[in-house]
Amino acid sequence: MAPSSSVLFTATAALSSLLTTCEASIEDPSVQPTPPMGFNNWARFECALNESLFTETADAMVSTGLRAAGYDRLNLDDCWMSYSRAENGSLQWNETKFPHGLPWLAEYVKARGFHLGIYEDAGNATCGGYPGSYGHEQLDAETFASWGIDYLKLDGCNVSPDTEQEYQARYLLWHQIFSKMSQPLVFSESAPAYFADSDNLTDWYTVMDWVPVYGELARHSTDILVYVGEGSAWDSIMVNYNYNTLLARYQAPGYHNDPDFLIPDHPGLSLDEKRSHFALWASFSSPLIISAYIPALPDEVISYLKNSDLIAVDQDSLAQQATLVSRDDTFDVLTRSLANGDRLLTVLNRGNDTASTSISVTRLGLATGCSYMAKDLWDGTWTTIDGKIEIKDLASHATAVYRISLPQRCSSVIPTGMIFNTASKNCLAASSSSSSKQEVGFAECNGDDTQVWQVRSSGTISPLSDQSTCLTVEGDSVSLSPCSGNSNARNFNQLWTYAVTGNLKNVASGACLTEGSQSSGVCGFEKDSQVWALPSGVEVNR
Repeated sequence: MAPSSSVLFTATAALSSLLTTCEASIEDPSVQPTPPMGFNNWARFECALNESLFTETADAMVSTGLRAAGYDRLNLDDCWMSYSRAENGSLQWNETKFPHGLPWLAEYVKARGFHLGIYEDAGNATCGGYPGSYGHEQLDAETFASWGIDYLKLDGCNVSPDTEQEYQARYLLWHQIFSKMSQPLVFSESAPAYFADSDNLTDWYTVMDWVPVYGELARHSTDILVYVGEGSAWDSIMVNYNYNTLLARYQAPGYHNDPDFLIPDHPGLSLDEKRSHFALWASFSSPLIISAYIPALPDEVISYLKNSDLIAVDQDSLAQQATLVSRDDTFDVLTRSLANGDRLLTVLNRGNDTASTSISVTRLGLATGCSYMAKDLWDGTWTTIDGKIEIKDLASHATAVYRISLPQRCSSVIPTGMIFNTASKNCLAASSSSSSKQEVGFAECNGDDTQVWQVRSSGTISPLSDQSTCLTVEGDSVSLSPCSGNSNARNFNQLWTYAVTGNLKNVASGACLTEGSQSSGVCGFEKDSQVWALPSGVEVNR
């Protein structure tokens, strides 16, 4: 029997088993349907947290309008507890730091419209040396709930052995405990961060495969630079931003990738860099958790943190993560769709000088021959787009963001953007030749039309440089040949499926796109050479 011509997807057997045996946030997103917004003390204060910091923060978030804008969570991080457990084994708060106790604090913030969250560790001790939850998981979950807490950030320091399998077992246990609660806690998982810097990313990918099944968000990479840390705060933001661009396939309603805190009072950031940080996180639909001394934030910072248009993008129910359309030496261009059919355009100037660019509607997945209306989400002005949008005089490290309305007759979108290997970061690139059969290869991303791809709902993939050609498998070779349509069996050589594991698989051959001389090969499990980031909007099997 010939393969189906519809775009079907095959996840790993292990992931399928998890999805059929466990309740999952991505199957029932009601626990946290949109990314959380709020405050955490860590990046700004580290262990210098106490009761008054949280009461002052709650009051300041109300008086500045941040609470009304949607920031409704206050989360304690490490160092909140006593160094020893009580005689019955339960955790104890530090009575010097929290003289009224955490149940009292939960009631205080609840009266002002907030939820209280907390931090623990899956190991024997937290990163700060306080009691970990290993061996006390059920008791600690019950304790947190009894204190009025409904959010847990679970770190991964001091897990032994420090294998992917051990992390999975410990985080699965917490997931199972929460799944049996009438009001499960929001589960923020830090497990992926412990595998993100390996030379071989297989374990990192494997952890990312299961975290959307177990919880509502996951810290996937390095910590954002703390207030007193050495180094560049902007470089730190860019490191976490780049990690996030590798992981869009995992995000879905009920689960969000977490590139860590917003740091809007860091002295190493310009206002443009602070605004970019916020705009990029909102474009990703990432958690918006502020780590700053909020009572002292200036009006210009409070203003952009309350930007209702960008918050609406962040909280959009479709939960797509913006993905890279193109990347060159200066500009990153990202796009995604929104629940009402609008299209988002985000343009980051990564360069060191003010620069201008133009972006065709085709690169945004939109049809030519239509006029579109674009709203600048910074100043609220509207622009008519005919063929392309002009980005003029964008300052260094600044970000432009537009919400584009689509007329009914041009409302369809083709997922369009880079296809790149998430280990090497190289782009899939079409040849610039005009022969009937064109080669494809892998190269440093440069923003050229040969590196921007349309991924159609039929399963065919074409470069913008020649949309009449389709990515085709013949033997072990991947090339471009004229698109054959849907009329014969040869068509299956041009159909591709995309799995949550990052595999881009040919329907006819069953082989996976592979970076290397052959270009396709037997699909392995989370092999670095076979894990690809595709444009947002491409269907992914969960």
